[in-house]
Formats: sequence, structure tokens, C-alpha cells
Amino acid sequence: MSTQIPRLEMESLRPDLAAYLEPRVRRLGYLGELFKCAGNAPDVILQFMHFTDALKDALPDRLTELGALTVASYMENRYERHQHERLSVKLGFPREWIAQVTKLDPAGAGTFTEVEAAAQVYALAVLEKRGIGVEQEFEAFASLVPASEAMAFALLIGRYITHAIVVNTLQLAPPVPSIFEE
Repeated sequence: MSTQIPRLEMESLRPDLAAYLEPRVRRLGYLGELFKCAGNAPDVILQFMHFTDALKDALPDRLTELGALTVASYMENRYERHQHERLSVKLGFPREWIAQVTKLDPAGAGTFTEVEAAAQVYALAVLEKRGIGVEQEFEAFASLVPASEAMAFALLIGRYITHAIVVNTLQLAPPVPSIFEE
């Protein structure tokens, strides 16, 4: 765990960032360590969170969660994976579906829709190939959804890669356990 980055509490955050995070902290009951660290760059984390909000508005919940869980699982980002497992349950998605997403095997996922399978195939190709040579996978996915959703999903993958890089670099522990560990 990095000792070079101070962990800020709510009262130490810049007021606009604290105001933005306050409803989340109230709902969850804690200020996540990611925000304690990223609070040292308040303009950046605020824009990152506005980007996150825009992505959630642009995509159906199930596609958002499939993307978040896929990237978090592939990037071994337990911090985000555990939180999105819980959010998926809260949104009413079956535990079996969540488990299938995290297995990273779209061909073997019997409960995926055609769109979900194509989305995970595309996301895994992006992750494995760094986005190079994934035109076929993207075209297959984009042929099934509106252009706005295809582009939002591509950007969502990048958002969750960014989160994973930060969490993995700082070696942040998940704030909550996996739903499969309870």
C-alpha cells in the first residue's frame, strides 16, 4: 500500500468534492479509500465522477454492470468488483448472472442476451489486445445497440481500466467483501 499519498477524510476534502461525495458516503456508510486518496486531486476526481455519472445515464444498468464487472474481474480489481457485485444485486440482477459475468467466458454464459455476450466479447478483446485489432468485435456489438450506447460502452471500458490502475497501483483493499464470500 502506498504511503506517499495522504488519506483524506471528508472534513479535509475540498468543499465541492465533499458535497458531491456526501450523498454516497451517507448511503454507503463510509468514504472509500479511493476517494480518500483521489481527494488529493479534487478537480480530476470530480471530473472522473461526472464522467462516471454520464456513462451510467447513457447505458442500461445491466450493460453498465456487465462492463464494470468484466473489467474489474479481468484487471483483478476486487475493490470495484465487490462493489459492483453488490450494486448488481441491489438492481435486481440474479447472482447467477453476476457469477457468469465474472467468469469472463461469454461463450459459456447461458443467461446472457445476445447484446451482453457481444459486449463482453468486445470488452475482453479490448483488454487482451489493448484495443488494437478489435474492429470485428466492436462491429458485432455495435450492430446490436444504438451508436450512442456502443460509444458509451467503449468509453466505460476505459473508465474502469483507469479505476483498476489506480486501485492496483495503490494496493487498495476492497471496502466490502464479495457477495460470494458471505
